[in-house]
Amino acid sequence: MPDSQPQQPHSPGPRPGDGTGPADASSLVLSGARLTDGRTVDVRLSGGRIEAVGTAGSLGGHASKVDLGGFLLLPAPAEPHAHADTALTAEPEEPPSSARTDIQRRATEAALLQLGHGATGVRAHVRIGGVRGLGGLEAVLQARRSLHGLAELTTVALPPVLTGRAGADGRAMLRDALGMGASVVGGCPDLDPDPAGHAETVLTLAAEHGRPADLHTDGADPARLARLAAMAGGLRDAVSLGPCGGLARLPHEAAGRAADQLAAAGVGVVCLPQGGCGTAGLREVAPVRLLRAAGVRLAAGSGALRDAANPVGRGDPLEAAYLLASRYGLPPGPAYDSVSATARELLGLPEVRVEAGFPAELLAVRGSRLAGVLSLAYSRVVIHRGRIVARTSAVREYCDSAVAVAPELPRQSSRAQGPGPGRRGGEGPPERGAGAEEEG
Repeated sequence: MPDSQPQQPHSPGPRPGDGTGPADASSLVLSGARLTDGRTVDVRLSGGRIEAVGTAGSLGGHASKVDLGGFLLLPAPAEPHAHADTALTAEPEEPPSSARTDIQRRATEAALLQLGHGATGVRAHVRIGGVRGLGGLEAVLQARRSLHGLAELTTVALPPVLTGRAGADGRAMLRDALGMGASVVGGCPDLDPDPAGHAETVLTLAAEHGRPADLHTDGADPARLARLAAMAGGLRDAVSLGPCGGLARLPHEAAGRAADQLAAAGVGVVCLPQGGCGTAGLREVAPVRLLRAAGVRLAAGSGALRDAANPVGRGDPLEAAYLLASRYGLPPGPAYDSVSATARELLGLPEVRVEAGFPAELLAVRGSRLAGVLSLAYSRVVIHRGRIVARTSAVREYCDSAVAVAPELPRQSSRAQGPGPGRRGGEGPPERGAGAEEEG
């Protein structure tokens, strides 16, 4: 049950220097890219897919070319747990505006920030009900339409209460949200007086409408998780939970049983290694190694992006992978898979490999090894539907050394006189001096 239906590749006009024209607007060659297996290759893209992969210098013809020498080419990440309606609201000067146009603007900016980091697919949890009604969802759906051709933004309608008389409005509003275009049936069982009934309502609606289900839960109650796993059997591989930090507070044996039950039911878990969301005080991260050992499909998301729950949230999937590797003990490969292959799987997106026939959803990062890329990943090229949709480039330079024998370092331009490296008077773009290097 994918979050969105497949769409035809969208190709706006070429931009000078972006590798999309005018030689052959339908074909693009990524030349000299390095793969994680150590090969250096050319990759030809056409029609939104990878058409061919060959040895470096072997693919050419009339296609436009982009030199990716010095870059590692990877399947693009996906963001499985964002909060588009609250993103970028952490500024303390005044309460954030709840006007639909402002929510749409912030949701669009947040998705573009995440796209710049490499996430070509984003699943956004959007609160519905109460005084906000469906206004926030309507704004995020409009942001989704404005991003067509740049990124895939899909929405999870997230009501707080669904059970009893108090939940009648929530159930009706959730149905309305699905009719408006919400992609996923969401829920917050921890906020409902009847958490099990809440989860059952979400799963029933998901089966009725043929949609995936995504439950926002701390996962601290093993009995509740066991019941949810039993109910999720009819929606196998279409149910995910997150952030499930409460699993880390359970005794190891109880957490292990819960993980086994979730794995048997095909329920995926989205952890948030960069910090919590919703309730700022809950910062635990789901036990990633225990879940993976049990066979649970484990993805990693960003959660809060500079809102009250995490005012410094970055929304960077490579940072999430870095934390899984550096803090939680996953090797670089599985850590990156958690933000790419597994995240895409939980979102119902097609599998991506750097092989012929697969979707051209790619991320090139300056570096030669995955571990180095996760450590220092400033310069990036993002490809969606076979065209470059975002670039980030960083240059590092050093001032002259005071010693006679100095190390060979990238130097500031001799023309630069201002307070900043490579700048005149601190204004204008950096000028690359002799030996200046592009930073990873």
